Amino acid sequence: MLPVAWPMVRPALAPVSIVVLAAFCVAAGPALPASLAGLPALGPYVALLAAGAIALWFNRGRAFIAAVSMLCAYAGYRYAIDLSPFAAKVTYTALVVIVPANILASMVQAERGVFHHHNHRWLLVIVAELLLVLWIASAGRTSLSGESWKAIFEHWALNSPPTPLIGRLLFAAALSAVAWRAYPRPSAIEPRALDIGLAGALASFFIAAEWGASPAVFAAFMTAAGTVLVVAVLQETHRLAFADELTGLPGRRALNERLAALGPVCAVAMADVDHFKKFNDVHGHDTGDQVLKLVAARLAGVRGGGVAFRYGGEEFCVVFDGRTAAEALPHLEDIRASVEDYKMAVRSEERPRDAEAGTRLRGATLPQKMISVTISIGVADRRELDVKPLAVVKAADEALYRAKGGGRNRVST
Repeated sequence: MLPVAWPMVRPALAPVSIVVLAAFCVAAGPALPASLAGLPALGPYVALLAAGAIALWFNRGRAFIAAVSMLCAYAGYRYAIDLSPFAAKVTYTALVVIVPANILASMVQAERGVFHHHNHRWLLVIVAELLLVLWIASAGRTSLSGESWKAIFEHWALNSPPTPLIGRLLFAAALSAVAWRAYPRPSAIEPRALDIGLAGALASFFIAAEWGASPAVFAAFMTAAGTVLVVAVLQETHRLAFADELTGLPGRRALNERLAALGPVCAVAMADVDHFKKFNDVHGHDTGDQVLKLVAARLAGVRGGGVAFRYGGEEFCVVFDGRTAAEALPHLEDIRASVEDYKMAVRSEERPRDAEAGTRLRGATLPQKMISVTISIGVADRRELDVKPLAVVKAADEALYRAKGGGRNRVST
């Protein structure tokens, strides 16, 4: 069960660890000396500024919106506390409403990066939000802001702290949207680290808001939220650099690093989809992509300590560190059989290509063609350290050709 479950929980380890560490620091951390008393208040600025800068550098739009929203919220609340109790109350209520609302709005739209030509609208929205909060917070202090705001913010749906009802509802909606984005589709190998990180940052922000009356707790969890965003953006960037975009498996660069780190005993398997070019010609490239995702998902669940990689085209590589070819053979045979047994439904030729016409026919019974694919696998091993890993890959590739020459849909050594 571990090989299948591990990819599902791995992206959550970093955000959970950071939030738990923040809680531990709040509960067990000794009071700082007077000369360092300002560090906790400075931490959120550093973490959130870093998160915004890294998101901007790597063009991650949702992370940038979250970081900027939280940074403005923290800075505004710290400033409002020194003005008046009502200004602090209004700013607190605004931050627990606006931040989850901004994240929710970003999640229901496609990720287009920071530099998308419509993203200047986000800056205008944030500026408008800041001006609105300033106007409301100055109720009774200027001729432009009346006393009526004070009565409005005493309403049970907005009364705070802790987080008012409307804020809790928006937090729940935003967290649901993030979870929906993060939840892996059938063809995905694991959840996206950036979406999991956004969920962790949102949870940390919610904890900070619940403890808004405690400056130390508020600062600790706001720092944790920024740190989670930093780590999530870096994890996502690493994934884009080392993972294959179509299948989600680690790519060729990751394979090369893995091969360089192998021990003296290891096995390498090369797998290839049988008759893939002919399959593409008959059924189209979209169906061909689905086949590659299917094979990748099966290979990702290989047992026996194997790690699967996308080698290129319709070829995949599976590495077993500390295993011989004989020990890897039964696990590879299980994968070969699972691919053969899987039946895939191909889009009916009678279904219209036009999306609107297809929607009208949704629910209607159309004939479906069920197809299956097979893979051939070649495996080789090394038992001495002076044998180069690339030589083992070449031997596995030669075994793959023997599997194809022997009739395909088999594992050869």
